[in-house]
Amino acid sequence: MDHKDLAEGGRPVTGVRRARIAAWTVGAGSGLAAAYLGLVTGALPVDVGVGRRTRPLGPQTVDIEAPRQVVFDVVARPYLERTPRAMREKLNVLERGSDLVLAEHFTPVAGGRLRAVTVETVRFTRFERIDFRLVRGPVPQVTESFLLSEHGSGTRLVYEGQMGTDLWRLGQWWGAAVAARWEAAVAASLALVRDEAERRSCGR
Repeated sequence: MDHKDLAEGGRPVTGVRRARIAAWTVGAGSGLAAAYLGLVTGALPVDVGVGRRTRPLGPQTVDIEAPRQVVFDVVARPYLERTPRAMREKLNVLERGSDLVLAEHFTPVAGGRLRAVTVETVRFTRFERIDFRLVRGPVPQVTESFLLSEHGSGTRLVYEGQMGTDLWRLGQWWGAAVAARWEAAVAASLALVRDEAERRSCGR
């Protein structure tokens, strides 16, 4: 008998046992794949409260040639008023108050084949800051702020935040992967805010 036909302890591996091992391997692999997809898309949030580690997000700074009120309104209106049709693939407001909303944010991942969904509260302090707090997503903790200040004839928008993950080094590794995509998405959003605010300020 070939050594490949012997399981641990020298017992022969029968056809039935091979089938069981193969089924277990496939099942375990499928389970891991499903868990990974759940984490990536935010459908399987992990918040065990053990081994929590935090890391900074940002800061990212954008100078915008537009008044602070205009910049604030560019960010706030899709949340506090009716969400424009062009933004509905990225934003869905679940509950809306005068200065606080609960909203879903959608971000393409895996080359657009998947969509990550985060649920966040967004609080507006006119015209100074906008604060985000994660309720559900790929990590257990995220707090972020857009800080607006007058800068010359325009506005300086500073993004800063903090991300927390559980499970010590494993969570730290996962947090680094998520943070890279997260901050790239923020940078793209800030660029859109700058372009739209400057367009409105110039009356184009």
